[in-house]
Amino acid sequence: MADIKVERKGEVEWITLNRPERMNAYDAAMAQELIAAVENASDAGVIVLTGTGRAFCAGGYLANLSDPDPQELRSMFYGSLKVYESLRTSPRPVIAAVNGAAAGGGNELVIACDLAIASENATFGQTGVKVGSAPVLGGNNFLSMSVGEKRAKEIAFLCRRYPAEQALALGLINAVVPPDELEAEVTRWAEELLRMSPRYLEIAKVNSNVWWNQCRDNYLSGLGMLVQAIGSYDMIEGASAFMEKRRPRFEGRAPRED
Repeated sequence: MADIKVERKGEVEWITLNRPERMNAYDAAMAQELIAAVENASDAGVIVLTGTGRAFCAGGYLANLSDPDPQELRSMFYGSLKVYESLRTSPRPVIAAVNGAAAGGGNELVIACDLAIASENATFGQTGVKVGSAPVLGGNNFLSMSVGEKRAKEIAFLCRRYPAEQALALGLINAVVPPDELEAEVTRWAEELLRMSPRYLEIAKVNSNVWWNQCRDNYLSGLGMLVQAIGSYDMIEGASAFMEKRRPRFEGRAPRED
């Protein structure tokens, strides 16, 4: 089974994350496949990113955090930045077709896309500080450009889940539709974009990256801190607790019963 499925529908390139058994969470190799798919779609008119099954994307594959290989995790962390930058620097508009849960790095994928249209059953939110990580690639910095600093910190610190209608009200996404209308609605938006000048759409897109670009040093410093924390007690405990569906017992906290 391919980790990434690619289908050209007219002038629209549909890129589908295809690991439903792990909610489309990506490892370093899958991240590289996604980057290649985005780069190879530069001759399309519009790029659509979506997921298979009940999730859009659950971010990085957490099993790697409970038994961490430092080199593998370093590759995944920095690969994540390359994934998001491939979306931001693609000459084509990228629409996130959010078919289900967008969690952790999956929520940051939505943030990195130019536009986002969600199914009514989609949910959004960060998971980092709850499972032994932190959302350093948009989820606690660039996100504030869309929802404001206080809301961005709420999303990053508290790891709550936001239904699609609330995400729309916050400014995280552009539209919400019933599940069986998601593809048709995304196609309508894509067709509208295809009526525009590709040259000037690219100019408008690249020019809109001013805040993303200004956050880049912050992304790199955050990644450096995540790399230094590889193998820490809180990383292993947070990821293990998530996989075992129990309450984590982080350092500096009194033991609690589940």
